Amino acid sequence: MYKIMIADDEGIVIDSMTLLLKKEFGDEVMIESARSGRSVIELSESFRPDIALMDIHMPGINGIDAMREIRRSNDRILFVVISAYDKFDYAREAIGLGVVDYLNKPVAPEKLIDVLRKTMEQIDAEREKRSSDLLVKEKLETVVPVLESGLIYNLLTREHFREDIDNYKKLLGLEAENCYMLALIFGQEQEDNHMTNPVGIAVKLQSQNAMIRETVKGFFPGVVGSFVANKLPVLIPAEEGEQDYNERLKLMEKAGLLLEKLKSSTGVFVRAGFGTVHPITDALSSYNEAIESLVLTNTDVAMTQDLPVKVAYEENYPVETEQEIFECVKRGDADAAVIACSRFFDWMSEVYGAYIMDVKLKALEFVLWAENIAYRKSGKTYRFMSRKDYMPDLLAMSDLSQIKSWFLEKMRTACTWVNLRKERQADSVVDKARKYIEENYDRDISLDDVSRSVDISPFYFSKLFKDSTGSTFIEYLTNLRINKARELIEEGELTMKEIGMQVGYADANYFSRTFKKNVGVTPTDYREKWTVSNEK
Repeated sequence: MYKIMIADDEGIVIDSMTLLLKKEFGDEVMIESARSGRSVIELSESFRPDIALMDIHMPGINGIDAMREIRRSNDRILFVVISAYDKFDYAREAIGLGVVDYLNKPVAPEKLIDVLRKTMEQIDAEREKRSSDLLVKEKLETVVPVLESGLIYNLLTREHFREDIDNYKKLLGLEAENCYMLALIFGQEQEDNHMTNPVGIAVKLQSQNAMIRETVKGFFPGVVGSFVANKLPVLIPAEEGEQDYNERLKLMEKAGLLLEKLKSSTGVFVRAGFGTVHPITDALSSYNEAIESLVLTNTDVAMTQDLPVKVAYEENYPVETEQEIFECVKRGDADAAVIACSRFFDWMSEVYGAYIMDVKLKALEFVLWAENIAYRKSGKTYRFMSRKDYMPDLLAMSDLSQIKSWFLEKMRTACTWVNLRKERQADSVVDKARKYIEENYDRDISLDDVSRSVDISPFYFSKLFKDSTGSTFIEYLTNLRINKARELIEEGELTMKEIGMQVGYADANYFSRTFKKNVGVTPTDYREKWTVSNEK
């Protein structure tokens, strides 16, 4: 449907155009008309036409001024000027207003219809583009919360690889390397430093999730996660370094306004806690600080920096390097851990090289910490006396290079323990799978059967098996069956059909085709060649 407005001071022109358009387009068009500049403007506001057929000279406000006024309230309307005055200045000014065509009276009916059809095509294209844009926006409004929740989940559970975080950041257009976390906690009411009825409130807020996300982003543009019970985590990009007093004051004022709006829109109490700035990969530390700030206070808005007791480090202490070291240990990334450890040790040597005993103690602290992580992650048996040589060895060292070598070696070993568990787990699974296949190759077994026998998913088993053996499950099973078949053929006691049955091929033809594909000849030809070869 196209709304067409005819603006002309001659009634006969309006009537003839209306008749022509109705005859040509029928129910596709809705037509209204006006005969003065003022009435045209008023009609455009109530009718909201898609196309306006405009005469330049009309009583009162002329056509050019009327179009200029209409354009202010309707930026999508398309004008077709129809005038008896063929003046260049009019045409030029009309084009400046976005007129699609300028026709001189009298207009041939076919010319007017042709112009209108082209104008309708332009409208259709614009409508399709608008519809497409809305669809994209709708999809983004669906997808973005999923991506944001995924990023927050991975960061707060630390179940991620660096490339996962980079992928999320790229998809979300997030360029910052640092952030601080905002924790919003909702409750029926506040009692001292905690919220009442967290479960009931969590259920109630599910239906208001979209509104809450939009409200939060209006105050703190960032990444909004999913509700975890009555808690909503928000990641806010930040520059590196501590926030000064004025920045924190502004944050608290803005958070206070956010809480007021959330309280009025949800009907529940809300508190906000802020953590300090950390690398995005260590957002969990900032989130824990935000939660702790709420636990240790009873104010609506709490900041970690305002707590009476908090972790602090001396100036220039390489906190990020320390965090990087133990993230590497958790992943079992020995090479990256050694590089970070070397960097940390060089800092110690430069700043505290004269205090060699303190350097030894710090190296020992890191090694014991790393081994604790490795014991928990590797399943390695802890033995009380396993570290009996650590202190004597360190005490005997007289220079920093010896301490550094000892330090790096122990840290690499801790990472190796973590990886050994992964390797042992893979080897154990593959060994069990091989045994199952060797005991059941004569049956119709599948990847699902084997993965079920070792109690892991088919997808994960398939990857482990290929990484360990270099073959897929099907390739391994087929090779085993064909090798067993060759042995039976060489024995010469069974028919080809019996041999096929014994190695798991109920269909003799399929057995023959598979054998030839892998060996190069049919089972019968193989027997003949084997027999001839042994008779010589």
